[in-house]
Amino acid sequence: MDNLTAPNVTDWPDPVEWINPDGPSPIILLCEHASNHIPACYDGLGLSDADRNRHIAWDIGAAAVTRRLAALLDAPAALGTYSRLLIDLNRPPEGEGSIVTRSEGTAIDANRDLCAGERALRLERIFTPYQDAIGALVDRRIAEGKPVVLVAVHSFNPVFLGVERAWHAGILFERAAGLGKRLVARLAADESLRVGVNQPYSISRAEDYAILVHGDDRDVPAVLIEIRNDGLLDRRQVNAWAERLAAILEPEVRAR
Repeated sequence: MDNLTAPNVTDWPDPVEWINPDGPSPIILLCEHASNHIPACYDGLGLSDADRNRHIAWDIGAAAVTRRLAALLDAPAALGTYSRLLIDLNRPPEGEGSIVTRSEGTAIDANRDLCAGERALRLERIFTPYQDAIGALVDRRIAEGKPVVLVAVHSFNPVFLGVERAWHAGILFERAAGLGKRLVARLAADESLRVGVNQPYSISRAEDYAILVHGDDRDVPAVLIEIRNDGLLDRRQVNAWAERLAAILEPEVRAR
């Protein structure tokens, strides 16, 4: 596949959609998997409409939670505007998970045997501008002496490759253990919720990017919040989760 053509501004939107970019909160929200958009030149990567609306293409419900949470916290939020099937904003670009050829048992044949130019194009148009925008905001706030906390919002399937996941949500972290454990304790105070610690995934250099590069590597507290997507099926559920997250994050805002 060779898509080395001039981008159409409507079909190739800016790689980051900013919500409330000047919000005063120390929390910066990230939603790397907010969109399932694939430019028309890729012909949907050969996938059906149903597959492009599955979790393999984006994090269902995560964008809606992030938008509401940004309003509740008066915080800036950076939403990715392309499907992760083109290039994953939360994977190191040199890793196998950056441009996948199979996801949750589904073959992404259009991503096989890509030429170097196509890989470079996706990096240049999607991945690098998004990361540069996040890094610039974090660095600017640090230079201004303002506190910064990074919070990435994701969602996950209740069943993965036939295995049920019991957690309603998970808090993922590496160096920011203090922050992560405080958030877990506050969220788990609701006895109706099963909250995972570094579940259903764990943070690693091979599988994660923003929390490590923009957070840990800059000595900025950073966590990734995963919400099971069967709890994000309608506006009521989305708003409930946004309110839960605002409640556990507000003490961090006050402390700074």
